[in-house]
Amino acid sequence: MKSTMSRRRLLESVGLLGVGAVVAACASGAGTAEKRKMYYLVPTLLDEFQTESVKAIEKFMKDVGYETVTLNADNKTDVQQSQMNDVMNLKPAAIILAAVDFNALKPSIEKARAAGIPVMIFDRQITATKSDFTSVAGTVDIGYVAAGEIQRLLKEKNGDVKGKVLQVLGDPADPYTLDIQAGFEEKMKAFAGVEIISLPAMLWEASNAGTIVADQMVANPDIDLIFVHAAHLAVAAVASLEAKGKKPGEVMLVSSNGAPVGLDLIRKGWEQVEVEQPLYAQAAALAMFADLVVNKKEIKAGKYQVLGLESTVTLESWGPNIKIPGAAITKDNINEARFWGNLKAPTDAIQSVK
Repeated sequence: MKSTMSRRRLLESVGLLGVGAVVAACASGAGTAEKRKMYYLVPTLLDEFQTESVKAIEKFMKDVGYETVTLNADNKTDVQQSQMNDVMNLKPAAIILAAVDFNALKPSIEKARAAGIPVMIFDRQITATKSDFTSVAGTVDIGYVAAGEIQRLLKEKNGDVKGKVLQVLGDPADPYTLDIQAGFEEKMKAFAGVEIISLPAMLWEASNAGTIVADQMVANPDIDLIFVHAAHLAVAAVASLEAKGKKPGEVMLVSSNGAPVGLDLIRKGWEQVEVEQPLYAQAAALAMFADLVVNKKEIKAGKYQVLGLESTVTLESWGPNIKIPGAAITKDNINEARFWGNLKAPTDAIQSVK
């Protein structure tokens, strides 16, 4: 099998033969070509965020001169560990990792870097060991943006920033949801007239979110607004509201992550705001800094524009880290291609940071 095998054929081969066989077959293409080739280890291809991340990373890396091959771990830690070991043998320009398990991949990251292969972390931040570059959403900032939008909505409805808000978190073991909660509640502290009820949807299960909304609409029928930490939870929230006889907009709804289902709920009038997790910008940032990472050049702390979003690079104990803020999606700007939920990756070419 030649190194130019399409992603589709490669992923099919992974499923049929196992990653070890695929990488062994690809080894004949290793060498000079691998100096401009990266491997993206995606945790799963079962949701739109992950499938769109593959398209975005491959597109943006191509802009800066790198071919990207994607390997799917099917949410299995042992498969991803094997992929890491096998890909190391090909000595690629770099490995891009979205980890199935943050802690379990730590030894693999350390082994790759010891072999001189840079490792870039996408979306799922790993702080337990050093990597060469990390690109993540500014999750606290997502909470800030959500708070600003919720303040606006409450004031429009009640004449002031006051009312009752049900906040449905994701799993409380996930730093993503805890950071959003921290940012949101920090910005809401100044408004004594706002009562916030916070409950977790364990394991990010939509059915758990639906149950929370159904129960709280009985216990607190005067809820003005529901804030859920992911769009798939918003779908369950709407189902519970419909079951209670509510009409679109009667109880306001705000969500975060920017998935297509969230945008669909805005178009239908059920949801007022979706605060996007900036998938495209997170992928673009990897490409912007790829040359510096591959050539082991210094990455400087500071502010950078990534697809129009002012983002911040900091130098952390785990390495250079860029945080990219989300943006508020409403009925007024919902059709803009920059939002990943529209599944239209930006066509403008990415430029490398010098």
